Amino acid sequence: MPPESPPVAVPAPDLPASTPPIHPSLLELFIAFAKMSLAGFGGVLMWARRGIVEQHRWMTADEFNETYALCHFLPGPNIVNLSFVFGSRFRGIAGGLAAFAGLVGPPMLIAIVLAAIYARFGEIDALRRTLEGVACAAVGLLIAVIFKMATPLVKRRDVVGLLVMLAVFVAIGLVRWPLQIVLLVAVPLSLAITIVTRRKVKA
Repeated sequence: MPPESPPVAVPAPDLPASTPPIHPSLLELFIAFAKMSLAGFGGVLMWARRGIVEQHRWMTADEFNETYALCHFLPGPNIVNLSFVFGSRFRGIAGGLAAFAGLVGPPMLIAIVLAAIYARFGEIDALRRTLEGVACAAVGLLIAVIFKMATPLVKRRDVVGLLVMLAVFVAIGLVRWPLQIVLLVAVPLSLAITIVTRRKVKA
């Protein structure tokens, strides 16, 4: 019998070193922000973070905090700024417009209908009590978002960042200092702390 020939080595298929991230399409941006806006009773921030960070994983928790911080210091509603900045990051101006349309369009139509109903039946006590209950739920959702957004700082044990956050809360929420003055001090201070901290880490 002839000797068996050695098995021929089959070359392994070439695999990419890293799979590029899947960017949302214009339709996905519109639908995602439409869902956020329709679910966001009393505020969209909580649902925006859940959708972007936890559900779709389009951003990390740190990236979301950084983007929201930027939008917070731009003129206009924070969440509206976030929708346009986020959409533009993936699909340019068209993506920003798609996310903005999804965020604003459906609630605007609902608000027009509800405004007409409230103008006719706004004096009913049951309706007023319902609105008071919705306001309480909105406050609870906002507090929940604050704790979630502070989680990355706690995990990194960023004591300085937590102290700055607490100082801003005390200055605006308790001492009642003007928002503009607090921001003029807090923003440069935060930037300086970040720069010094990163230089120490690199050193």
